[in-house]
Amino acid sequence: MRTRDMRRSVAALAALITVGGCSAQAVRVTGDQNRPVRIDVTATPSGDTDGSSGSGGSGGGKSVADGKAGAGDPPSASPSPTSPPRVLWSRGDSGRDVRELQSRLRQVAWLFDGPTGEYDDLTVQAVKGFQGKRGLPRTGSTDSATWARLLKMTREPTKWELYAYGGQPAAAPDPRCMTGRVLCISKTSRTLRWMVDGRTLSTVEVRFGSQSTPTREGLFSVYFKSRHHWSTLYDTPMPYAMFFSGGQAVHYSSDFAARGYFGASHGCVNVRDEARIAELFAQVRNGDKVVVYW
Repeated sequence: MRTRDMRRSVAALAALITVGGCSAQAVRVTGDQNRPVRIDVTATPSGDTDGSSGSGGSGGGKSVADGKAGAGDPPSASPSPTSPPRVLWSRGDSGRDVRELQSRLRQVAWLFDGPTGEYDDLTVQAVKGFQGKRGLPRTGSTDSATWARLLKMTREPTKWELYAYGGQPAAAPDPRCMTGRVLCISKTSRTLRWMVDGRTLSTVEVRFGSQSTPTREGLFSVYFKSRHHWSTLYDTPMPYAMFFSGGQAVHYSSDFAARGYFGASHGCVNVRDEARIAELFAQVRNGDKVVVYW
C-alpha cells in the first residue's frame, strides 16, 4: 500500500513538472522501497527573450550551451566601414567652382597660372601638392576633406581674382555703341566689343589704369594709330596703339598677358591677346568711335 502511494506521488510530481514546461528524465525507483525517490531534471528553457518554447523544452530557439545564436537573439552589430570623402571636382571639370578652387590654390602658393576655370594638369599637380603637405591622400582630385582644409586656410576670392586671366562674360553694350563703328569698352566687365551697326564682331578682355592713373570715361574717337609705338613718358612699348584721348590708347600689353588683373596700366586700355588686337588694329580706322563706360 505504501509503495502504491509512493508511486502515485511520483506520478503526480512528474505531471506537475511537465505542465511547467520542463522535460524530465524517467523516474528510477530502486529496490529499496524505504529510500527517498530522486528526480533529476536536466533540460532547461532556451532562454529566448520572449519566454516562449515548445513542449518538452525543445522550443524554436537554440540552447545557450550549443554556442549558436537563436532566432530570438539580437543581430550582431558590426561597425560600418567609413565612407571615403566625396569627390567634388576632378580632371576635366570646368566652371565657376573650378575657378574658385584655382584662386584659393593661388592664395596658398600652390598654383601660379590662372584661374582658367578648367581642371587641367597644372590644377591636378597643385591639388596633389596641397594634399601631400597636409597628410591627405594625393589623388589630385578635390574631395570634401581637401576642400574643407583649403577653405580654412583661404578667404573668399574677389570677382577679379576669379577672372584674373580673363574669361569673364561681356556686359551689355552702352546705347552709344549701337550705331556706327565703335570700340565699346565696359569697365564693369573689363571687356572691349568691336561693333559695327549694333553687331558685335569680336570681344576681347581689357585692363584699365590704376586709381592714381585712371582711364577716362566717355565718348571719344580714334585720332591716331601707331603699330610699333613706344611710350617716351613711361619708357615702355605700346604695340598696336590706337589713341583716343590725349596719351591714352587701346594697345597690346605684354605685362597684362603675363600678370593678368594683378597689375594695371597707366591709363591706357590694355589688351592681352596679341593676335586679336592685331586683327582689331587692321580693321579700326581713324575717326571710329570709342565709348568707355560703366
